[in-house]
Amino acid sequence: MGRPHDRRVTDRAVAELLGDCRFLVFDEFHVHDAGDAMLIGRVLRSVLDQRITLLTTSNYPPAGLLPNPVFHEMFEPAIRILEETMDVVELGGGRDYRAAYASGAARSEFERGAYLWPGTAEQLAGQGLTPPAAGEAQPVEVTGGRTVPALAVRGDLVWFDFHDLCDRPNSTGDYLAAADRFPVWVLSGLPRLAGEDRDAAQRFANLVDVLCDRDVRLVLVGEAPLDDVLRGENLPLDVNRTASRLSLLSAAADSGAH
Repeated sequence: MGRPHDRRVTDRAVAELLGDCRFLVFDEFHVHDAGDAMLIGRVLRSVLDQRITLLTTSNYPPAGLLPNPVFHEMFEPAIRILEETMDVVELGGGRDYRAAYASGAARSEFERGAYLWPGTAEQLAGQGLTPPAAGEAQPVEVTGGRTVPALAVRGDLVWFDFHDLCDRPNSTGDYLAAADRFPVWVLSGLPRLAGEDRDAAQRFANLVDVLCDRDVRLVLVGEAPLDDVLRGENLPLDVNRTASRLSLLSAAADSGAH
C-alpha cells in the first residue's frame, strides 16, 4: 500500500485536510484512473488508521472498482481493505429518482438550466439569451495561468463551445476554477458523443459532474436530442450518471427539427 515515506506524507495530508473530523462521506465513489487508484489506496489506509468512520456511496461493489483489467490488480489491496473493514450494503432498485422528479419544481440552479436542440435563436430567447457576437470572444483563465477560449462572457455568465472546452487537454481542476467564477454557463455545439474522441467525451462527463455539484445553471445546446447524444459506442465511463444528471435539465426542441 505504498512506501513508508509515502505513508507519512499521506498521513500528514489527511490529518491537515480533515483536522478533528470523525465521520467522512465519499459520495459516488468510483475509480477509473490508475494514478488515482494508487493515491486512493493510501488515503483509505490513512483514514482508517486515524479511526475516522467512513461512509461511501458507489455505483460499484468494491470488487468492481477500477474495472479496467489492465490496472485492476493494482487496486486489489485497497479492495481488500474495503471488504474487510467496512459493511457493504447493496441498495438495489432501477428507479432513477433524478429523472422521476425532473419535471417538478426546480430545487437547484442546475435544474433551472435547459437542454436545447438545435439551439435556434427563438429557443435561446426563451432562456433570455442571444447568440454571441464575434467581438464577445475572450479567453477565460483557469488553473496555472492557462486560458480557455470563451465565445462570450457576460457578467456572471460564460459561454463556451464544446470543442474549445472538451477537445483540448483541460482538467477537472480547470472546470472547477471556471465554475467557481461563473454561476451561469452556456455550452453549445454538443455533438453525438459516439462520434467524438473518447477523451473529449470523458471530459464532457467530468464537466457535467462539476457543474451539477457546483450548482451551476447550465444551458446546454446540442446537435441532436439528448438520448441520441448519449447513445452508441465510445461513450464516457459512468455515462448513466451523466444521463441522469442531464435529465434534470428542462428540454426544449425545435418542432421543425429532425
